[in-house]
Amino acid sequence: MSAGFEEAPRLNKLVHEPARLAILTALAACANADFLFLQRLTGLTAGNLSAHLGKLEDGGLVEIEKRFVGRVPNTRVAVTREGRAAVKRHWRELERLQQSGANLRTEQRRSAQEAG
Repeated sequence: MSAGFEEAPRLNKLVHEPARLAILTALAACANADFLFLQRLTGLTAGNLSAHLGKLEDGGLVEIEKRFVGRVPNTRVAVTREGRAAVKRHWRELERLQQSGANLRTEQRRSAQEAG
């Protein structure tokens, strides 16, 4: 009856954290993004965004390039191939978990009808 729910504990915790999931999802939709764009998109403080990006970089899911555009510092972030695959896999796993919930409701209704 719980088919699919046993997968929930195996979700990638690095990807599953809401801010990191938002960052990875946004980056998977584009080639790359700069720090300020990601900050506006996520609503995170500079410190929080920096910390999350550091964890994603340590996990090999993003690459960070610090450069200057003219005389202005610019941080460019790109999702790696591994990061793109991880976020895609994560969304599939969440969809599978959601479907398991829908299947469980159907099974419960069927059991109630058979019992009643």
